[in-house]
Amino acid sequence: MLVYMAWRVAVALSLAWVVATLVFLIIHLIPGDPAELLLSQGGVAPDPAAVEELRQRLGLNRPLAVQYLRYLGALAQGDLGASLQDDHSVAQEIALRLPRTLELVGAAGLLAFLLGVPSGTYAALKRDLLADRILSAFAGVALSAPVFVIGTLVVLVFAQKLRWAPAGGYVPLASDPLRHFLLLAMPAGTIAIGLWAVVFRMTRTSVIEVLGRDFIRTAHAKGVKSARILVHHVVRNALIPVITVLALHLGTLLGGTVLVEYVFNWPGLSGYLVRAVEARDYPEVMGIVLVTSVLFVFLNLLIDLLYAALDPRIRHT
Repeated sequence: MLVYMAWRVAVALSLAWVVATLVFLIIHLIPGDPAELLLSQGGVAPDPAAVEELRQRLGLNRPLAVQYLRYLGALAQGDLGASLQDDHSVAQEIALRLPRTLELVGAAGLLAFLLGVPSGTYAALKRDLLADRILSAFAGVALSAPVFVIGTLVVLVFAQKLRWAPAGGYVPLASDPLRHFLLLAMPAGTIAIGLWAVVFRMTRTSVIEVLGRDFIRTAHAKGVKSARILVHHVVRNALIPVITVLALHLGTLLGGTVLVEYVFNWPGLSGYLVRAVEARDYPEVMGIVLVTSVLFVFLNLLIDLLYAALDPRIRHT
């Protein structure tokens, strides 16, 4: 197990280095002068002096190899540069906003998992019966509905009509825990509805497949209790593809919660990325892309380790 973990960590670190290198090269693959592109507004050519000043500020006037080594050295110290708009530290801004997005995505993933696995298992056990058809139909609707439509309906029903929670905003957990979770509930629930449909479908399909395997029939023939078979054999084996799909969706959501954060006024990383792109703030965009990409790599590392815990065959391959 330790050898498997060490190998997966080494692979993850190598991928993180590759991602950092690709992010560095992006600016040099853009046709034309990056500094001139950043300063261009409305098709008007920028002042050459301003372009040269920005080139010096970003270090673009140095040889590529020197730029790359300085870039890696800065990353090793946790330095992602400074914003071109207000000169604030990009690392500090990301450190402020990233936990909010992680909390939002994590809460949505937890809700989807806790509701999707039991309901998907139940639907598989009631295959082709009324309960299965109702749950499958609801999952189809949830999967096809756009997230901004779900978010708008959630605000209309729970905030405007029932007045169970505020319509949006953010309050730090330390200052007011109750209001914090009230403000978190609706955006997390909005994301969780679509994720629940994904988890439900994958769980249902996976459980049906596992139920038809030979070792399940053997366990029944030996007289093992049905509840034990379901928990220790069926669900445990069915969880591996479910975790894969859920992890991929969570990784995508790290930078894809723009609409939800906008609808509920949640100050996370996605809204920060939109602002940086609109302002053509090159250090901010690079920093956000780098952090989200590396997080996706290490999320996959976590999933690989969970695989090994769920299926001993994987860690011995």
